Amino acid sequence: MKTATIPSFRVDPELRQTAENMLHKGETLSGFVEQSLRANIKRRQLHDEFIARGLASRDEALKSGKYFDADNVLCDLKDMLSDAVVK
Repeated sequence: MKTATIPSFRVDPELRQTAENMLHKGETLSGFVEQSLRANIKRRQLHDEFIARGLASRDEALKSGKYFDADNVLCDLKDMLSDAVVK
């Protein structure tokens, strides 16, 4: 597959300097920008999947009429967290 380029964009010189100051040894600004782009794409994909699961859950609840009380769910989650921390 051929590579493609991302359009260049102008940034405030202060932002560029801050980004350059945050680079790890051997890291390039181009690599940092690519990594940031990939991370944001992944974050948005995960967000979209989260929303889709929530909507599917809502639709299933409407269809089945089966709902769970938020206080009970939160209590169960706290218990699960406590059990996981203890182990």
